[in-house]
Amino acid sequence: MAVPKKRTGHSAQGKRRANWKATKPETTKCPTCGETVLTHTVCTACGTYKGQPVRLADKAAAAAVEPAKKATKKSTKKAALKAEETKVEEVKEEVVEEVKAEEATEEKTEE
Repeated sequence: MAVPKKRTGHSAQGKRRANWKATKPETTKCPTCGETVLTHTVCTACGTYKGQPVRLADKAAAAAVEPAKKATKKSTKKAALKAEETKVEEVKEEVVEEVKAEEATEEKTEE
């Protein structure tokens, strides 16, 4: 295998890499929703390609959708639990206020 005899200098390395430029990806507008989309790809906003809806025939894509649904169910359960906790706290506060009111009326009647 060939091995260079001398190390390449910074200047020579920079001149060689001078033509390495990043190119801007080509984009178009979706004909159905008008959102900017990469060319030759399915629109992420409406799920169409060349004006026609695209079905997810790929099992991996379908599997990727299912965990998202499960995550929303978990989040709704958590929200429901939080709502129940706040209701319980409100009921406890009401009971404490009622007990204090009863104690205050008992003290007034004893005097």
